[in-house]
Amino acid sequence: ELENQLTAKSKTLDELKQSLASNSSAEQTPEAQSLRIAELCEMKDSIVNQVAQLKASMESILEQWRAYDEIYAEVNLMTTRYLYCIDQCKPSEEEASLEALKKQVKTLQ
Repeated sequence: ELENQLTAKSKTLDELKQSLASNSSAEQTPEAQSLRIAELCEMKDSIVNQVAQLKASMESILEQWRAYDEIYAEVNLMTTRYLYCIDQCKPSEEEASLEALKKQVKTLQ
């Protein structure tokens, strides 16, 4: 969106340059107008550079968030698997006998 706005402002500045070339204002000298337009062009160029830096930074941050989401999903899956395993390894109250525990170990192996 910022890039689109900057493109529109660039066109406006170009129109101002053309307008300045074709007619002069009684309020300001053509030199003063040219100087002001040059200042505006410098400011626009500076903003274009800042937007480019911001865009690169945001893309980097977005890539880091994607990596985070992938790792988070993997850790979440592993945690669920471990919780399931722990739940399966717990002997129930009625299976507290040594024979029942040996059977459960054999099943898990």
